[in-house]
Amino acid sequence: MSQSPLPPTLHIAPTLITLLAAYAVLGCLLLAGSVIAADFIVPDHDWVADTISDLGAGRYEFIVDSGLYAFSAALVAIAVAASHVHLGGRGWSFGIVAFALMGLIVFLVGARNEYGDSDNEGVVIHIYLVYALGVLMAVAPWVMAGAAGQMGQGYTRMLRAIAVIWTLTAPVFFFLPTGIDGVYERGLGLLAIVAVCTMAHLLLRYGRALR
Repeated sequence: MSQSPLPPTLHIAPTLITLLAAYAVLGCLLLAGSVIAADFIVPDHDWVADTISDLGAGRYEFIVDSGLYAFSAALVAIAVAASHVHLGGRGWSFGIVAFALMGLIVFLVGARNEYGDSDNEGVVIHIYLVYALGVLMAVAPWVMAGAAGQMGQGYTRMLRAIAVIWTLTAPVFFFLPTGIDGVYERGLGLLAIVAVCTMAHLLLRYGRALR
């Protein structure tokens, strides 16, 4: 059997890139909307003191869980779009894998329901998922920043700033008193959303330029 030749050219689909990037933004909005909605709907909830994890447990857990699933898909959408328009370098490749892994981790966080309810039965992996997510969110923007500069140095500066701010602020969460850790966690969530939206903006510009 003769070996099949490779296709003569690689085809980039601008519509696919645009749709994936647009969904990434939508997924961020759905996560933010679910948290805000749960803040109003869940009884006796203090958004300053109570964390998002507290919203994800109990009778109304489906509200935040739905937002987490939407955000999980947004992270995967960034990974798929970024792989489709690979801008070169090992850092970009690592970032693609990191975004895909973060999507899986966020999905598991929502699906496992090990937070906010003192769950200690079986294998409880929530804290390890949080650690992994924290590391990946610090590394992914930084390693992709160099290649992202091909679309404008503003992307390089933004992604590196996000990585530095996340690295400096995320570990602080574990040492905060319970009276303010809720609002602090929301700030970290907003920073993660900014990272996704920055990548989505880059990919949207790329897709529109091709069209």
